[in-house]
Amino acid sequence: MIEWKHEVNFVEYESAEREMFERVDNIILRRSTELVWFLEHKNIYTLGTSAKASDFRYSVSIPKHQTKRGGKTTYHGPGQRIVYLMLDLRRRNKDIKKLVWNIEEWIILVLRDLGIISYRIPGLVGVWIEDQERTNPDGTYDKKIAALGLRVKKWVTFHGLSLNVNPDLTFFNNINPCGISGKGVTSLLELGITMDMDDIDKIFKKNFSKIFEN
Repeated sequence: MIEWKHEVNFVEYESAEREMFERVDNIILRRSTELVWFLEHKNIYTLGTSAKASDFRYSVSIPKHQTKRGGKTTYHGPGQRIVYLMLDLRRRNKDIKKLVWNIEEWIILVLRDLGIISYRIPGLVGVWIEDQERTNPDGTYDKKIAALGLRVKKWVTFHGLSLNVNPDLTFFNNINPCGISGKGVTSLLELGITMDMDDIDKIFKKNFSKIFEN
């Protein structure tokens, strides 16, 4: 059984991390069910276990937080849907690469329901769309719309994904998002789609069982 939790108010990043640690420990001990947690954070840059000082292109005025998730540096803030996944891979599939693929596929299905064609780029974790109107510094047209960052403890996952719904994208200008330089980011709003977070959550929930076993 999976618990689905939806936050109305912003959740402080450090508080969310503490709650995830506690929940994961209880899932490991089989005292709690799996959890899919939908929320938003206030403005913050988070640094994963592979983050480097060079991820920052300029000095920043919002908080930074060293986190224990995998990956490099990214931005979280209002208008970005965060989905944290506390899944027990002991009862699913003990394959981290497959898990990452599944999460990307889940996002791709959600975006398809919104009329957006999205895709993976080999060697880069996340989900992308093609924007022929705006060229990247590297000459490509790929814009990142969703990012992933995970941690696994005794085969129980935590952290998860972020989907850019309508955040202030200028905050990404200060960093190389996820350590990637030369490419841009986009959002549903920039693509002309306006939706409430509740409606986004419903689409995520509808597509979950297509990818993950219940």
